Amino acid sequence: MWNKRREDDVAPRPTTTGAPSATDMSREPAATPAPAKPAAPDTRGVAAIGKSVIIKGQILSREDLYLDGEMEGTVEVPDHRLTIGPHAKLQAGIRAREVVVLGSVNGNVEAGEKIDIRKDARLTSDIKTGGIIIEDGAYFKGSIDIVRAEAKAAAPPASKPATSPAPVASAAVAAPAAGVSSDAKH
Repeated sequence: MWNKRREDDVAPRPTTTGAPSATDMSREPAATPAPAKPAAPDTRGVAAIGKSVIIKGQILSREDLYLDGEMEGTVEVPDHRLTIGPHAKLQAGIRAREVVVLGSVNGNVEAGEKIDIRKDARLTSDIKTGGIIIEDGAYFKGSIDIVRAEAKAAAPPASKPATSPAPVASAAVAAPAAGVSSDAKH
């Protein structure tokens, strides 16, 4: 029973990369159509740096990144999410589309969409982001600069020569109001 081999296991496999021969096609099982999956913009997954890794330098990632080790330098994940794990200790400048902090960060953070500071996280830095979530129990010390999408869209028309000085003055007044300085333990 165990010594019997199927004919497919014994037959030699062709090594050419051209079109399949008629005998190759006869051996292929009938394929059933796969269920339609929604197209994902990035299917590469998440790169992970473990808690025993120590990095001094620069990280540039073109996919989501989970960092749980020690880091000194800069981390750039411009179009993806950076998750700073619970064992992470970063002395780094961070730039990402979205940042989730579970560990400790000391350095400026720029998140294009949002930053999420979880319950046991420690963040000592200045933040520039589109949105922020600070859970109860998180520690944050620094300043927050909320950058709104409307302000970016309104900036190009304000740079055109204005017929009256009023729109230019109101745009200058609105910019400082977006920044909030905070020294809080939530």
